Amino acid sequence: MTNNDALRRIRYALNLSDDKMIKIFSLAGQEVDRATVSSYLKKDEDPDFKTIGNPMFLAFFEGLIILKRGRSDAQAKEIKEKVTNNLILKKLKIAMDFKSEDMHEVFDLAEMPISKSELSSLFRGTDHRNYKECGDKFLRNFLKGLAIKCRDTEKEAE
Repeated sequence: MTNNDALRRIRYALNLSDDKMIKIFSLAGQEVDRATVSSYLKKDEDPDFKTIGNPMFLAFFEGLIILKRGRSDAQAKEIKEKVTNNLILKKLKIAMDFKSEDMHEVFDLAEMPISKSELSSLFRGTDHRNYKECGDKFLRNFLKGLAIKCRDTEKEAE
């Protein structure tokens, strides 16, 4: 899954406005304007489409974590990780402060039950013998379940 596709799905799942997206980037020290955010969210065929690179995409996650959980000293380090579906899943788990039960609930909402061992294998180090790569289908279903969970919670709060 491309960074832009994941960003669009996360924005939808968490119901983030342009202003909230700009704030998230700024929390991670990245100043972006509405036009830039809009260009990241456009479809690939759109002439105004702009690819969001790994450093900016990781900054989005750091900003999301700060927004949802507060600032931490651990976030002060410069991150040069390769963006993978496993990393996206991990960052969302941290930002949303999800435990294993919450992750299972989100996958269940997307009608994609996952075993405990399958879930834990997604969060292992790449050099671990039980590491499993998170495929696009897993991530798409997780984001689908997250949208159901977050958007239903918002409706209940109204």
